[in-house]
Parts: sequence; structure tokens; C-alpha cells
Amino acid sequence: MVKFNDSHPYAIETESLSIYYGRRRVVEDVNLRIPRNKVFAIMGPSGSGKSTLLRSFNRLLDLYPEARVEGRVKILGVDIYSPEIDPTVVRRVVGMVFQIPNPFPHLSIYDNVAIGPKLHGLCKSKKELDELVRWALEKAGLWEQVKDRLKEPASKLSGGQKQRLCIARALALKPKILLMDEPTANLDPVSTTKIEELIVELKKELTIVIVTHSPRQAARIADYVAFMYMGRIIEVGPADEIITSPKHPLTEKYLTGVVG
Repeated sequence: MVKFNDSHPYAIETESLSIYYGRRRVVEDVNLRIPRNKVFAIMGPSGSGKSTLLRSFNRLLDLYPEARVEGRVKILGVDIYSPEIDPTVVRRVVGMVFQIPNPFPHLSIYDNVAIGPKLHGLCKSKKELDELVRWALEKAGLWEQVKDRLKEPASKLSGGQKQRLCIARALALKPKILLMDEPTANLDPVSTTKIEELIVELKKELTIVIVTHSPRQAARIADYVAFMYMGRIIEVGPADEIITSPKHPLTEKYLTGVVG
């Protein structure tokens, strides 16, 4: 049984991480240390490898036959690409929320949140499952809006509500890390603000790594920022330093709109 070290100083560490699709290298020699209980934003123009890097953190790349990972990715001190590691265990510890909200449309709001805990046998009784579903919906800021609609299909929710339902679904597995791939890209400004407020609140309990195309969003919510360009990490550091005083010319060009 794999034991993740909850007291390890870094939620995620990469060592000489390169990722290939076939012969094409899309992420090159990435070395990162992401502290626990922080919001870490990866920003950069489209096609820079941000989403591919994010998917390496919970072994979602295993689902792509042409993908190949070199180097190491450690989650709370555990090398998740070691042969003895079960990727389904990794994905319980490292949850994921995607750019386009993807609740199961024909399942009820309740069942969307409950499906993960049921599959993994996390609850011993219906009462325990009910409490977990409520907890996850509350954490996602959705409970008050749906508590009387739990049996309705998820398809009846608005776009912002669907995204928060996806966050609740991820939280129901009690992950230690939550990956978010441009989670507000398709949302209106009001929904975006609610998701950003939620992200800042959630870091009290878990580590959040967010891919964003928006330097302004990174400035609003992130503790640390990495700027990625053409598969490489160009610059990384505290968000306020990177956003206001970038050291690398490429970062500055991105922030001022010259690149990307």
C-alpha cells in the first residue's frame, strides 16, 4: 500500500521531466517544487505544454497511447511513475477539474458527487454518503442552491453551477491536491469570481495547481506562478514578483501581450 507523506514540504516535485507525444517533445526538462496548501498557477500561451504538464501530475497521460514520460514526478514524496504504483490510487489523491464542465448529464446532482465515493467504497452507510455529498457541495459553494434539487439531472444546472458540481465531485474523494485546467475559461464573469473565491478558500485544506491563460487571474489567486513557453518553464517564483517584476524578457513580453 502506497503511503503519501502528508507532512512532506512539497505537494508536487518534478525532476528532469520531459513528455513526448510520439517523437515530438512537448514538455522539456521541467524541474518544479510546488509547496503544500498553496495555489500554484501555470500560465503561458496556447500550445506551450501547460495542460500536458498538468496531466502528468496524476498520470492522466497513461490514457494517451502515444504519450511517454521521462524523468520523475513525486506526489508528497512518492514517485508516482514507479512500476508498483497504481494510477487509480494516484488519481484519488490528485483530483482534476477540466476546462469544460463535464458532469454526468443524465445522473442526478447527488449521484454526480456520490459516484466516486461509491466506486471506491469510502462510505459504510447511506447516512455517511449523504453527509459526504453535502460536505462536498458545501465546500464547492453549491449546497444552498441545490439542496432541494438533489434528484434533478445535472444537465439542468447553469455553466457555473456545473463547474462547481465538478469541483464537488473531485472533492468528494478527499484529494490532497486538486488540478484545475483553465476552470473558468468558459464561464461568465460572475461565475468566474465565485470559482476564484472558492479556489482561495480551498487552499486551506489542499494544494491547488491551476493552468490559466490569464496573468490577471494568476495575480488574483496564486501564491506562486510558473511561466511556460514552448514546453519549457521560463520563470517561476512568488506570484507578486513574477507578475510585477519578471526577470526574463519572454515573461515580460507575455505579461504585456507581445507574446501569446
